[in-house]
Amino acid sequence: MGRHVRWLIFILALAIFCVWVALPETTGLQTGVNEDGEPQYLFKVQQSLGLDLVGGLRVLLEAELPPDAFTIEDLRETANSVSRRVNALGLTEATVQIQGNNRILVELPGLHDPQQAIEAIQQTALLEFVDFTGLRGYDLEGEHILTTEQLKLLEQRGLDVESASEEAMLNPLTGQPFETVVTGAGLQAASAVFSPTRPNGQPEWHIQFSLKDEVAQEFADFTERATGEPMAIVLDGEVLSTPIINGRLEGTSIITFGQQSLPGESPLETARRLENQARTLALQLRSGALRIPLRVVSAENIGPTLGRENVEPSIRAGVLGVLVVLTFMFVYYRVPGIAADLALIVFILLNLAVFKLIPVTLTLPAITGFLISIGTAVDGNILIFERIKEELRAGNDLDQALQLGFERAWTSIRDSNFSTIIICAILFLFGQTPGAAIVSGFAITLALGLIINLFTAVLVTRTFLYVLVGVLRSSLEKRQWLLGV
Repeated sequence: MGRHVRWLIFILALAIFCVWVALPETTGLQTGVNEDGEPQYLFKVQQSLGLDLVGGLRVLLEAELPPDAFTIEDLRETANSVSRRVNALGLTEATVQIQGNNRILVELPGLHDPQQAIEAIQQTALLEFVDFTGLRGYDLEGEHILTTEQLKLLEQRGLDVESASEEAMLNPLTGQPFETVVTGAGLQAASAVFSPTRPNGQPEWHIQFSLKDEVAQEFADFTERATGEPMAIVLDGEVLSTPIINGRLEGTSIITFGQQSLPGESPLETARRLENQARTLALQLRSGALRIPLRVVSAENIGPTLGRENVEPSIRAGVLGVLVVLTFMFVYYRVPGIAADLALIVFILLNLAVFKLIPVTLTLPAITGFLISIGTAVDGNILIFERIKEELRAGNDLDQALQLGFERAWTSIRDSNFSTIIICAILFLFGQTPGAAIVSGFAITLALGLIINLFTAVLVTRTFLYVLVGVLRSSLEKRQWLLGV
């Protein structure tokens, strides 16, 4: 009995934790704020809702290159880069799918700044550190230049190199493309950093970055050779700045992002604009350049009205179904039914908490998968209780009937749940194909429910039932109808 009491304490503590996590206002365990005023968490939770429930933005992107200029692997890698970018924007529930052989569909639920997202997705973010030796005194900031790295990319894509040479500026000293020293592919990390307000009252943002070991040495050697000369920091062909190299640069370096106000712009508006630009640039640099340049074919806002109209009846149906199941288990199985009802409540709380902890993107199909998993949770308890009733009718005492009931029902519960989990895995794999993503949410929530059911149908139900039997033993031995017999 003592072992079951210890398990009961653990289950109750787990249920209380799940209630706290599942509450709508719970965002995690906050430990403080960082230097940017953003909250820091020991662990963070969030409820991810799909496009059909909260609305958002759906963006269709198309490769700017002809289909024969790249492979399907290039398209997949580009889609992965897009996924990293939208996820780094805080859109962990965003979905990115390949459509056909040259398109990528991006769904961004609950997005409030679509223009920023489109720019972050579409921009190729080719960062280059370019040799500007001998060009001290030239004002080239803001100019579009042609570099050796850009020339190599144009040749790889089969584009017109001569046309690019006419549109972009060449090195005025040599008449050739500028020499690229290191590209953003060598970046190990990049982040936006805010500096204290300058004496002129203007805000200033920096991009702080570090290079990978394989290129850090090359970069350090170049800066040592070119000490006293300018070096251009170029993004997508545009010269951002041309700082003078003061000596050998190693480890972490900084790009000064900007401190200019636009006409008619307030200091607060300037600060917000520069912050968005700096964070977007750092995000693009961390995510890497896109292998294939993309253009926006369409961008449409999706309203949540249809989702609300469907989700509210679904929730009402789910609540009603749970109440009916709880009532049936209590009426038909009596005391074991009470244990099953308590285990079912723990099962629901565990699922809701896991949905926020992972997080799982809840769509209408995903909610349907969760509701079906509730039915499977009850199935396990029915198998156990029917086995217990058979053992009691066979003349076994109460303790022996409980032990044999759980042991002999376990294999059936395990096999039925695992067979359904295999089906969920197949559905999930089919959901990765274009146009079938709606199946994935259903498969994920159903599979999670089945896995959790292996814990609740056996361990949680066993604990509650043994505790109830320990408290009501004399009454149960005299009145077996309380056990549903």
